[in-house]
Amino acid sequence: MVTLVATGRILYPVAAEPLPPSLSGRALTSGELARAVGVGVETLRYYERRTLLPKPPRNRAGYRQYPPSAVTRVAFIRRAQELGFTLREINELLHLRLDSTTTCSEVEDRVAEKVNEIDTKMDDLGEIRDALERLAERCRTSPPTSHCPFLEELSKQSSRSI
Repeated sequence: MVTLVATGRILYPVAAEPLPPSLSGRALTSGELARAVGVGVETLRYYERRTLLPKPPRNRAGYRQYPPSAVTRVAFIRRAQELGFTLREINELLHLRLDSTTTCSEVEDRVAEKVNEIDTKMDDLGEIRDALERLAERCRTSPPTSHCPFLEELSKQSSRSI
């Protein structure tokens, strides 16, 4: 199994630690699964509600009993989130992953869509940064805050005129 580790803003693939022998090959409780993949128990329940994670059977005491394969599935969900995919998109990727008729080109199309979306967001963020720099430049004369160009601009209806 491979996981992504963030160094600064870049995600690098590294080998994930295998399950400890005491957990390997047997059903996992919510707490064990959550610890194994580094999420909270509530996150697992949320994934269940969003149908990203199948609801597991329960033991006689009512505890959820996840199969060992749930570790891989939750790790997949977390990695996809780290790469910017929404839970809806992750659900689609999970379905593609499980569909034996899916080809890599179909997955590549989804990845290309995500890259285009990220490029658009980066362009938008660049415009926002430029607008903030222009406003900050106008504030350098240090007028009282009652006449601060930045604060006055924020009071306007639309930020598109900045």
